Order: sequence, then structure tokens, then C-alpha cells
Amino acid sequence: MWNLENKTALVTGGTKGIGRATVLEFLSLGAKVVFTARNESDIDQFEKELKAQNYQATGLVSDVSVAEDRQAVTDWISEHWKKLDILVNNAGVNIRKKAMNYSEEELQKILTINLYAPFELSRKLQPFLIKSENATVINVASVAAIQDVGTGTPYAMAKAGLLQQTRSLAVEWADLGIRVNAVSPWFTKTPLTEGLLGEEKRMRPIIERTPLKRVAEAKEMASIISFLAMEKSSYITGQNIIADGGMSINAI
Repeated sequence: MWNLENKTALVTGGTKGIGRATVLEFLSLGAKVVFTARNESDIDQFEKELKAQNYQATGLVSDVSVAEDRQAVTDWISEHWKKLDILVNNAGVNIRKKAMNYSEEELQKILTINLYAPFELSRKLQPFLIKSENATVINVASVAAIQDVGTGTPYAMAKAGLLQQTRSLAVEWADLGIRVNAVSPWFTKTPLTEGLLGEEKRMRPIIERTPLKRVAEAKEMASIISFLAMEKSSYITGQNIIADGGMSINAI
């Protein structure tokens, strides 16, 4: 069936952009959802919006780059669900600068949130994914992982590492009943890209390079993530689905 009924799912960075759209999509497909965000007011507001739509999900105040917060999320899963069917490592951050202009603190922040945190959270939650016997991890990467798109070198480095993390864990965890895949979006309407999307001079060549002649909607990424979470994609693991409106195949 094309649904996620009776599935338990954790979405990091779940109040905005692709994470928010994924929470909504998962709930519409029948999953039980817990999501994380760093801002308590954002969580409260989203929970109210979900309730108004007759959905119920739990938001946890958590910074996935902090070990204590990852442990708190793990403790919640252990107490309430005992197992985890779906993990979406979506939380991300970027600072766009020239390579020589990054401070060490900025570099560490970008690498930690985009690369180290997904690895550590996946490892922490592995025992609960094993209990699912049919679990899936979906990492939200970026087209910046495979070509230069002007996002800044540290972000590109982190997302490229996330793709290799995806491939390596897919092989290592296959016999544990855990599939691991990635989705690489092109420019998508999210708070992370909001400023750039408003700059017409910078966006015009991006749109012209994209055969579909538009940026993506967050819900379009959520649909891909949902497919990878379903049993309908049961023979797919270690893959990176590039969702870029054809940009990466457009040589001219």
C-alpha cells in the first residue's frame, strides 16, 4: 500500500522547509511522527497548526549537534515507541562565504550540523531501527554535494560527506534490516534559501539553467522522502535521488 500506517518516524529540523513538509506528508500517510527543532516557540506553533488539521505529532526542543540533545531524543524514542521505523536527517545550516573568509567556528558549525550530527544520531538510534526489522534512514543532502553551485565550500564538503555516509551505512547495515538513502535537492523554497530566492540577478541564471524553469517546492522533496520511507521502495538502498528539475543534466 502507498502509505506509512503504523510506522514511527523521526524528522530532524521539522518545523521549517523540507522538514516541515515531510512531517505533514508523513502524517497524511498515517505515520506517527516526532520532530525536532531548536526553537520552542516554532514547535508550539507548528503543533497548534497540526492540531487544527486534526493531526497529532510531538515536537522536541533539540539541537542535533549537541550530544545531550541527541541523547534526549534517543530517550524519548526508548520510552514512547521502543522502535523506530524511519529516521529523516534533515536538519541543516549554511553560511555562504568565500573559502578564505570562514572562521574556524563557522566551519565547525557547518560540518557538525550537516555531517557529524546525522552520523551520530543514526548511530544512537541504530538499536531502535534494528527493532523495526524494516527500517529506513533518509539523509537530506544537496546538489552541492556533486557539483559547485555557489553554496560555499564547507557546505559542499559536508553534503558530499553525507552522501558517502549514506553509501557506506547502506552496505554496513543492510543485513540489519536498515536501508539508507539520500535526497539531493536543488534550490527549494525554504527559510534557508529565502534570502537568495529574492535576489533576481542571482536567481535568473539559476532558473535559466534549470529545464523545468522554476525552483522546487518543499512538498516535492517531501514526496520523494516519503517514497523512500515506504516499503514500496524496499529494494532501494545506498542511493542518492537528485531532485533538481533537470539542472545537473543540462550541459548548455
